[in-house]
Amino acid sequence: MNCYCGSDLEFHECCEPYISGARLAPTAEALMRSRYSAFSVGNAAYLLASLHPSKRVSETRESLEQSFSGTQWCSLRIISTSSGGVGQPSGQVEFLAFYRSGEEIGQLHERSRFVCENNQWLYCDGDMLPALKLGRNDNCWCGSGLKLKKCHPD
Repeated sequence: MNCYCGSDLEFHECCEPYISGARLAPTAEALMRSRYSAFSVGNAAYLLASLHPSKRVSETRESLEQSFSGTQWCSLRIISTSSGGVGQPSGQVEFLAFYRSGEEIGQLHERSRFVCENNQWLYCDGDMLPALKLGRNDNCWCGSGLKLKKCHPD
């Protein structure tokens, strides 16, 4: 099965080793992708562990688990990365994530900030950005790989 984060790798060779704790994400983008996958599989423990300690007070396992029950994550698109590579102290990742909640389709467009402390990347926070409008010839939000006009023409 391809990884939830949209890479061409299998889940067990892409994000699962980070989520399971077998390896640390080497870059801010790898952490972003693995956090998206953790939302997709409902792993609150990883989401809290990869959150900067200063932010953990405002996020609880219970609130994360509640959000899992009503949300199906459909696809992730990385728009840009700034710094956040191996050996760098911080980075940013702009992404677009599509989700389904009941019958509603939504998108989360965010520029996330990450820091690397003790060789571990951590999510700090992010700025919510305006939703992006997809064109008919863009890939569909659902992750099918088809053009929007062919997959979900409405």
